[in-house]
Amino acid sequence: MTRLSKHPAGAISSGVPTLVDDLIAAVQEQNPHEPEFLQAVREVVSSLVVVLQKHPEYRKAKILERMVEPERVIQFRVPWLDDAGEVCVHRGCRVEFSSAIGPYKGGLRFHPSVNLSILKFLGFEQVFKNSLTTLPIGGGKGGANFDPKGKSDMEVMRFCQSFMSELYRHIGHNTDVPAGDIGVGAREIGYLFGQYKRLANEFTGSITGKALQWGGSHIRPEATGYGVAYFAAAMLETRGESFQGKTCVVSGAGNVAQHAVEKLIELGAKVVTLSDTSGFVHDPAGIDTEKLAWVKNLKNKRRGQMEEYVDAFPKASFTPADPTLHYNPLWAIAADCVFPCATQNEINAKDCEHLTANGVTLICEGANMPTTPDGVDILLEHRILFGPGKAANAGGVAVSALEMAQNSMRITWSREEVDRRLHEIMRSIHDTCADAAETYGTPGNYVNGANIAGFCKVADAMLDQGLV
Repeated sequence: MTRLSKHPAGAISSGVPTLVDDLIAAVQEQNPHEPEFLQAVREVVSSLVVVLQKHPEYRKAKILERMVEPERVIQFRVPWLDDAGEVCVHRGCRVEFSSAIGPYKGGLRFHPSVNLSILKFLGFEQVFKNSLTTLPIGGGKGGANFDPKGKSDMEVMRFCQSFMSELYRHIGHNTDVPAGDIGVGAREIGYLFGQYKRLANEFTGSITGKALQWGGSHIRPEATGYGVAYFAAAMLETRGESFQGKTCVVSGAGNVAQHAVEKLIELGAKVVTLSDTSGFVHDPAGIDTEKLAWVKNLKNKRRGQMEEYVDAFPKASFTPADPTLHYNPLWAIAADCVFPCATQNEINAKDCEHLTANGVTLICEGANMPTTPDGVDILLEHRILFGPGKAANAGGVAVSALEMAQNSMRITWSREEVDRRLHEIMRSIHDTCADAAETYGTPGNYVNGANIAGFCKVADAMLDQGLV
């Protein structure tokens, strides 16, 4: 195995940048075909030079070198029968990245794009995101290259049962607690939990995102979107502002985008866009509560495309997706605040040039790593309030952890109680990031603040627990 550093553990502070460069190079050498994971590692590690300079004990214990390696990667085949009786085979995986501060926690993603690089990127990000929540949960991620879109309920059930027949032996309420993610909604969680309960012969909180009537939590479907809005509101308050009168551009039309829009409307903002793979709609009059309800029905029940929006609301316009463009016209629409809630790397440097030219003052990530590194650099140079996903979209996993707590106590908190706790957690995450950025010399830089605060909590736990 390639050594992660050429420098002795006690290298002087001036050698830390070289140590970090060497570590990034070694990770790239060891994982050459994992671009998403490499991007995530580079983004986090680059923020930690000042931390390693201040804390030689982290260097001596090789904390960072250990942290970039998952504790465990479980890969398995998932055979199942479709409705025509044909045998289908997919690949399942669970990346258990870090259990330093609690059981592994992170979603399962069912999508054709799923591969080890994406799951390692998501699992690595999850470690820091979960650390920031203030709750005792480690980081992990999993999924399969299976697409539930277009499949019958029986096909999805057979796939989920086959997937869980392998995964169940590796999870548990004190070990690893999966949740939903892209392609894994209420239907899939139900089938997964049913098979887990059957095989493990126990009804425990070993999966979150369950239906309310059998162990779920209020606010769980809304949590990520609501949390993004709460985090953004806290950022605005640092400049004495609120969402009142603000025009917002939102990408995506799935769960996160829908509930971010819902909370933004409640907080006084005007949201003018939503998007999906077909393109985006621009509604200058604003997407109000009635229009949002129409979108929820379109996406959650009819499984339609956003291009249908203009048939229902003719004053809006629809722009088809154009993969030949080197930028997304969505990000050229004038707005005060921007919320990328679709997928990773959906905003590039060219998009960021459009955003800054249009006078955007805040960008808050609802998706995981939706802004490319060169784009983030542009936003930070222009002193735009930028909320990175590992902090801003932590509301989902936070409420998942609250679901775990309710399961352990065999109680159900009210909707108001969970929402209050979510708001407090997002406020705490914001303040923790802001304080860490200030302490380490980059005030207002939430990227550095999130990386540093998330890292230090996990690093200290690793020091306490010895070489494991």
